[in-house]
Amino acid sequence: MKILAVDTSATPVSAALVDSGRLLGEFYLNIKTTHSQTLMPIVESLLKTTGTDIKEIDVFAVNVGPGSFTGVRIGVASVKGLTMPLNKPCAAVSTLEAMAYGMPYERGIVCAVMDARCSQVYNAIFEMKGGTVERLTPDRALSIAELKNELKKYCDKIYLAGDGAEICKKAFEDMENVDLVAENIRFQHAYGTARAAEKMAWREQLCTSDELMPLYLRLPQAERERLAKGL
Repeated sequence: MKILAVDTSATPVSAALVDSGRLLGEFYLNIKTTHSQTLMPIVESLLKTTGTDIKEIDVFAVNVGPGSFTGVRIGVASVKGLTMPLNKPCAAVSTLEAMAYGMPYERGIVCAVMDARCSQVYNAIFEMKGGTVERLTPDRALSIAELKNELKKYCDKIYLAGDGAEICKKAFEDMENVDLVAENIRFQHAYGTARAAEKMAWREQLCTSDELMPLYLRLPQAERERLAKGL
């Protein structure tokens, strides 16, 4: 099964091609460029350099959130555009789950955190067991203080991943079992998206391009401000 996965949910952008669990190629950029300008060129380059015809792809995967509202929309819209003419299935992957699947650890707790501003993070907690990923919490938005209190119940090593990892590390400095993931794997990569998509395919959790939608944990800031004003 060949999976083409993309991620545009935060500052980095990436695309990966995986065949039956084997990574054939991955392009990753973290240079604060506009994803609408960079995503399709790296997808085209990935297919060209791996000698893959897009018609050979069995599943198209994308991180659908949480993350940047604009970034997530770009990724979802791009995958819709790629799959509609081909009538191929899609995998709507949690950005936080993609982080966990990108980790190389055999054992430990992965705490995936994305900065949601206002002392909040988008978060989900996963347990690594023999290299497999087990979800312990749903994706949610919560305060850093609430997350710290929840993590105190875990005795295993806790790995912080995501663009909220450094903020949380400072807040958790008195917790000796908490550490940052190495920077080169700290942020979500499309490879993790593809691995999560494989699991979704086995569980028959794929969707059509029409069903593929962004999944936000909070309303956009402009909408929250409008509601606060009673408009």
